Amino acid sequence: MPDTATTVGPAQMTIFDRLKADHDQHRLLLDKLDQTLGESGKPKLLFEEFAVEVKGHAASEEQALYASMMSKPSLTDKSRHSVSEHKDIEKLINEVAEADMATGGWLIKFRALKHKYLHHIDEEEEETFPAAAKLFSAEEEQTMRKTFDARKPKEKSKATVGGETKED
Repeated sequence: MPDTATTVGPAQMTIFDRLKADHDQHRLLLDKLDQTLGESGKPKLLFEEFAVEVKGHAASEEQALYASMMSKPSLTDKSRHSVSEHKDIEKLINEVAEADMATGGWLIKFRALKHKYLHHIDEEEEETFPAAAKLFSAEEEQTMRKTFDARKPKEKSKATVGGETKED
């Protein structure tokens, strides 16, 4: 699946548009995964794509948006909350990756991950992004988007499906 920045017109996108485009891509991956459960091989590949995509997205989002939000006292709590949820979601991704896909336990873990992730991105889009948009200028939003776009390929290249780590 191509990165949304290359298909949605990245030059005109704010950081919030860019992040929402990624979230939409993640929703599609989760839906495809749900629809292919029980098929041979395909769910594993889709889950691996989802895991790397989300981990790369989260790390880049933290560097581009949440680091900037930390400089705004009224946004500090929202920023900390979202970063904390990123860590929880990464832990769930790792647990799903380590579970046997052929068991009912995998499906239970996957559905818990899906629920947590969808709640997280809905909260970001409905609460966090609008609050941040009020405090950043258009120029700051563009700078954050450029930072995100520069960091994401690097972060995806370091991302893993499970709990193992890759070095720079």
